[in-house]
Amino acid sequence: MKNMSRIPSAVALVSLACVATAACADPVEDFYRGKQIKLYISTTPGTGYDIYGRLVARFLGEHIPGKPTVLPQNMAGAEGRIAAAYIYNAVAKDGLSIGALNRSVALAQAMGDATLPFDNNKFNWLGNVNADASTLVTWYTSGVKTLADAKVREVTIGATGDGNSAIFPRVINEVLGTKFKVIRGYPGGAAVNLAMENGEVGGRGDNAWFSWKVGKADWVRDHKINIIVQIGMKKAPDLPDPPLLLDLATNDDDRALFKFLSEPISMGHPYATSPGVPPERVAALRRAFDAMLKDPAFLEAARQLKYDVNSSSGLELSKLVNDIIATPKPIRDRLARMILGQDSAN
Repeated sequence: MKNMSRIPSAVALVSLACVATAACADPVEDFYRGKQIKLYISTTPGTGYDIYGRLVARFLGEHIPGKPTVLPQNMAGAEGRIAAAYIYNAVAKDGLSIGALNRSVALAQAMGDATLPFDNNKFNWLGNVNADASTLVTWYTSGVKTLADAKVREVTIGATGDGNSAIFPRVINEVLGTKFKVIRGYPGGAAVNLAMENGEVGGRGDNAWFSWKVGKADWVRDHKINIIVQIGMKKAPDLPDPPLLLDLATNDDDRALFKFLSEPISMGHPYATSPGVPPERVAALRRAFDAMLKDPAFLEAARQLKYDVNSSSGLELSKLVNDIIATPKPIRDRLARMILGQDSAN
């Protein structure tokens, strides 16, 4: 009998053939080659989510096997829930749809929102481009320039729905004694900005500091907006003076509540694809997202546009979402009573 140890295994022969002839195709590359990915941006044009979404659309495809094109498409409404519901329920679960989602969606689920038509834990999270502090602001003619002013004078705050833009001012009212009057129903952040400019409302309940710096740099330069408070786990490095909500807590219960509100801000500008996408495509999209964030061309484009990049991976984002949703019920119940007059739903 011949020495069998000298005969390459069938697996080795196949591997050698793949190397020699390039005959073993990558099924992910084959799938994406010549295809188009739609990137659904959950806000109106000109917002921070839109600004980052269009930057991601420029570079992400180069790092996905097969180099598909990525087409940004705005799908605004209901604090980002419309876009999230669409990629969760309506699109084919094939990895050709990505959502630039609103960071408030995990908080909404943690609060037991029964109208939420998706489960954040089932999204395939790809990563976050930039996390920075959020802000509650007033317009310069509102007569309210500081938190102390807001405790003695009522000011109307524009909101797009029941998400952060309405929640932040309501909670600050309850805990800190301010007099913000929330006006809901605006279709997007741009509409709230216009309402402020026209004197229809006196402030906006939630917007990322980055979005003001880039989207409304002239307002920041000309002091058209007053930063009343910033919300997040830490202050924005270039926003040292306005108080951080976490620092305003005077007891452990208030601090736990403010932490619950602040953690979702760390989601930043998050991206996800649908549940049910084949695992190998999810893995490829996550690798591509991570590679894009390290791409010198991407980073240089962000630098030239003055876009901050403070990113996290898809796995890190998944863990953060899970932690938010798993917040202890007493904390969730307290927030629910403040904003809904009842306990959280689960």
